[in-house]
Amino acid sequence: MKMKKIILSAVFLLSSLILFSNCSQSSGVKKTVAKGAAAKDTTKKVAAVAKDTVPVKVTYPPLDKHLYDSLMKRLAHGDTTGRWPVKNAPYPLPGAILPFKRVVAFYGNLYAKKMGILGELPPKEMLAKLAGEVKNWEKADPQTPVQPALHYIAVVASGSPGKDGKYRNRMPFKQIDTVLKLAQKAHAIVFLDIQVALSNIHAELPLLEKYWMMPNVNCGIDPEFSMKDGSHPGKKIGTYDAEDINYVSNYLAGIVRKNNLPPKIFIVHRFTKKMVTNYKNIKLHPEIQLVMDMDGWGEPSLKDGTWHYFIKGEPVQFTGFKLFYKNDLKKAPHHMLTPQEVLKKTPYPIYIQYQ
Repeated sequence: MKMKKIILSAVFLLSSLILFSNCSQSSGVKKTVAKGAAAKDTTKKVAAVAKDTVPVKVTYPPLDKHLYDSLMKRLAHGDTTGRWPVKNAPYPLPGAILPFKRVVAFYGNLYAKKMGILGELPPKEMLAKLAGEVKNWEKADPQTPVQPALHYIAVVASGSPGKDGKYRNRMPFKQIDTVLKLAQKAHAIVFLDIQVALSNIHAELPLLEKYWMMPNVNCGIDPEFSMKDGSHPGKKIGTYDAEDINYVSNYLAGIVRKNNLPPKIFIVHRFTKKMVTNYKNIKLHPEIQLVMDMDGWGEPSLKDGTWHYFIKGEPVQFTGFKLFYKNDLKKAPHHMLTPQEVLKKTPYPIYIQYQ
């Protein structure tokens, strides 16, 4: 009950910040390739990881560089700016999910229905809805297989300071384990998302190391709740610099190498310019697949502007797009973009998140 009460304060914080963030926004490969991607399926089933145990060592097939290049070119979706695909990016280690599959994720926290679809619906109903969205994306883009995912907020920004005054709450491992079990039922991968508030990523990231050692667990960080100036989360939008993002990449890359893991997908949420500073200094690694995720909500025209300026216009490696079942409907034309509409974006988003 104590944790539920704590999470309620975080829900109110997120609700107010959603309103704030909306106001602050300024705005071919043939079927044989898909067959090849399936043949080169780099996300083969990994033996289930028992609690607090080291994953079974898996040997992944070598990367097909020709197929990888062709899929990256397809993701660029006819870009004429010269930005996409990103130049001089390293090839990933064997076992990479992107760009061979598109990830479709449900986001949220099991303690709070208002944080996202992951916690809003009963587990069985939620997994069925996720399966339905997977089918929608497979239908919209038959050439790209879909990998389902659960994107769970493991460190939650809070409206109350807590004992240490950091305005964030770390979720119990027991709940993370529950998410892992749900993901196993859906053949899904998992993302653990971190909202540091008045803490910092150096303090929070290592505390989840036993999960980073698992091959099916990936990472997300949210600059919106990184309050470097000491402001309380919800009062303004936070920020991360390339230096912070590089720290996470370096840390995770070391775990991948040490434990013979497939590359980790690393999500960075963004909907304003100041949320990510010095993006050109972000370093890429063979062990990490970095996705800049367009996290803003609102009417289609507003989301288009955010995408154009802060995702397409400032390329890093891969792109993501977030869809809100409720908040995207609040303003006219009261419409959440369909997969077919999202696929009109340049470049193609390869990570899709529903909240």
